[in-house]
Amino acid sequence: MEPLNPPELVQTGPEWFEAGLTYRVQMPDGPGPYPTVVMIHGRMGDEDVMWVFRKTIPRPWLVVAPRAPLPDGGAFSWHIQEPGNWPDLAAMQPAVSALRRFISALPGLYNADPDRIWLMGFSQGAALAISTAFTHPTLARGLAALAGFAPPPPPAEVDGRLPDLPVFMAAGTEDDVVPIDKARAAAELLRLAGADLEYHEYRVGHKMTAAGMHDLRDWFTARR
Repeated sequence: MEPLNPPELVQTGPEWFEAGLTYRVQMPDGPGPYPTVVMIHGRMGDEDVMWVFRKTIPRPWLVVAPRAPLPDGGAFSWHIQEPGNWPDLAAMQPAVSALRRFISALPGLYNADPDRIWLMGFSQGAALAISTAFTHPTLARGLAALAGFAPPPPPAEVDGRLPDLPVFMAAGTEDDVVPIDKARAAAELLRLAGADLEYHEYRVGHKMTAAGMHDLRDWFTARR
């Protein structure tokens, strides 16, 4: 198998201005438009931390990882979240708007296929992916939420909101950052919304196991 093109950091210039966020992008070989995965880091992360998940994504797909806009603890977050304070959907809207702008720029910048945009988020990034899907149900083709939670929308806006949207969820039963009850509540919310949910629990803390990575790769491969 040919080596992948190295991810390129974009933090200045017209591409950065158009996207509105700093990011890394890895271009596939071959003609587009490209199925695209947007990898969304969690609280106090950056555009580099999600690349461990690159091996779960099919080739040749376009892969991009934006940096959250809010400085936080020497890194970056999508929402400044105090311990034990779980944001609702309204609190996530500034981050949703920033991510939507970023995604809308990808077809023009990199020939991303607007009908094949996939979101993959970890922790607070998973919460942002779910929030974006609830706010803009047709923006993404599906999403993977890893070790994350769901900022709840108003109950009247949940039922049937995401009909048949493919969703992969991975949760750790020993997670002391996002407790398992938060993950289970997110899963129930997604089921109520009508999502086509594949939900997994692993005996692990706030990270992915080798088995979880394998399950995630299988899920993406099935959706080539």
